[in-house]
Amino acid sequence: MPLVFLKLGGSLITDKSRPYTPRPEQLDDVAAQIAAARRERPNLRLVLGHGSGSFGHAAAQQYHFQRGAETTADWHGFAEVWYHAATLNHLVIEALHRAGLPVIALPPIASVSTHEEKIFIWDLYYLRAALEAGLIPVIYGDVVFDQALGGVILSTEALFAYLARALHPERILLAGQEDGVWENFPQRTRLIQEITPQTFAICREHAGSAAEPDVTGGMKTKVEHMLALVQEVPGLQVVIFSGQTPGNVQRALLGATPGSVIHA
Repeated sequence: MPLVFLKLGGSLITDKSRPYTPRPEQLDDVAAQIAAARRERPNLRLVLGHGSGSFGHAAAQQYHFQRGAETTADWHGFAEVWYHAATLNHLVIEALHRAGLPVIALPPIASVSTHEEKIFIWDLYYLRAALEAGLIPVIYGDVVFDQALGGVILSTEALFAYLARALHPERILLAGQEDGVWENFPQRTRLIQEITPQTFAICREHAGSAAEPDVTGGMKTKVEHMLALVQEVPGLQVVIFSGQTPGNVQRALLGATPGSVIHA
């Protein structure tokens, strides 16, 4: 059965210009689209992820925490980022549940450990069991304990990359605010529809970065990580697209490729 990863970007589900501000109507709309796609494609296996948006990123800036925890203040920041990321996850789960989706939250902090920001422990039994049962596991950008640094923030893309190497999805769908990867950000008049390792050098300087606070990197970092991944996972396709465009999430789950497509 086909396996797809879908990330709901922090810029899509929160107002990143206003700390700790969700976008409940957008959340409900996206949840309804996922439910509609599942009805149309009942054999689809889905792993959902979401960013921390104006919750985790704002807390990381407010409490000056990103990587490394030694002092009491560091660990206080670690706990605050965890709290706000978990708060947003609860709102996401509520929206998905209202749409009738059988979701199960699997917080990374409870099962993922890193060494110098690289995942080295993740017991995937629970995630695999959820998929096998026809449920939808939900993960998200979170703080995790790091063997060398104490604590770090791990992005949803980093979690997806690890999972992709283990589970080999056919597609990773990254739904955000932008229509895709722009050749001329921030003017946004020329969309790059296809990106490969060979063509990325041309657009590298123009891929842009996040306009609002984002402690895990902007669009350029996202593209670079996904390019490395499609070269490791045979047949993998990554689509970066706007989740704000009506119906785009549903269309992408049904096989369409709105936005920018990344492949080997």
